[in-house]
Amino acid sequence: MNATQSSSSTPARVSTKRLEPLFAQKKEPLLSIYICAGYPRVDLTAPLIEAIAAAGADLIEVGMPYSDPLADGPVIQRAGAQALAQGMSLEQLFADVRSLKGRIDVPLIWMGYFNPLLQFGPERFLDACVDSGFEGLIIPDLPPEVYSRQYQKAFEARDLSIIFLVTPQTPESRIRRIDELSNGFVYLVASASITGRQSGIGKQEDNYLRRVADMNLRNPLLVGFGIHDRESFEAASRHTRGAIIGSAFLKHIGAAEDPVQAAANFVRSIR
Repeated sequence: MNATQSSSSTPARVSTKRLEPLFAQKKEPLLSIYICAGYPRVDLTAPLIEAIAAAGADLIEVGMPYSDPLADGPVIQRAGAQALAQGMSLEQLFADVRSLKGRIDVPLIWMGYFNPLLQFGPERFLDACVDSGFEGLIIPDLPPEVYSRQYQKAFEARDLSIIFLVTPQTPESRIRRIDELSNGFVYLVASASITGRQSGIGKQEDNYLRRVADMNLRNPLLVGFGIHDRESFEAASRHTRGAIIGSAFLKHIGAAEDPVQAAANFVRSIR
């Protein structure tokens, strides 16, 4: 079956509009936390999501570890390798997220690379996202052109958001095209680097964020890469609706005796 066709077994459309009210109603900067599913232990994915939500995160990106990441720095690479070695799989991830239905009220975004989706089967994968409770997807290596040509109808049929990334090198015309295709938010990569950079938001990054903000895009903007503490979170939020923290969070929980408590403490330290 072509990925643009809707399967007769597609789950009923579910509301994935928690993202829209979140951006519309909350005036404070939004905090998104990225976790690597299965890290530091396979059995902690659901408890970590619950702890992060309860501590005050506004949305959570659940990353599926992948053996050959393109943009991830050493912290996320190590976390992913450890999770895969412990047996983390897409089936386990979907089961973990499904177990949280009715227990959390923050949007969950699936983040990962295209190959696992393709191997799982695009239609089956998108159905599993709907069934488990994901509201949107970030797939860094899925080109917008391929998405619009082959997968957009399948996403729209399931009311799933797609979030694309913009970098400081992205031309304005392409940013506007990405904005047209995205729904939920646009992910601004703070600098031309891999994840885990600790230099925060300097003058160059601030100018870039201001420049994109001044384009008055249709979608709200969240910033990722290099956000690691309250200061960098607040700096990233000056021109955007908030920021995403991943590597610093994973480093914090990976060194903790009690990763779930450490996760909650980390979120509160940003708030």
